Amino acid sequence: MAIDTRGETAGKPGKPTSDKKAKRTSPALFYRQVVAELRKVIWPRRNDLISYTLVVLVFVVIMVGLVFGIDTLLGKAVLWLFGGS
Repeated sequence: MAIDTRGETAGKPGKPTSDKKAKRTSPALFYRQVVAELRKVIWPRRNDLISYTLVVLVFVVIMVGLVFGIDTLLGKAVLWLFGGS
């Protein structure tokens, strides 16, 4: 999606485009904004969290097995090809 600058030149990322300095956020305001954003989060229930964790663990175990198998096969193939012991 393109951003409409309406004829203004684009500045460097993270820097204000005007000459005046950007106003800093106070730590108290930052904390209030963080708390407000965290209240918008839909936290998973315990059952959901357990099922998500199990899915991730099963996937990781499968991937570890797959990588281990491919590594073992390639290692044996290299030893066979170059005459190792």
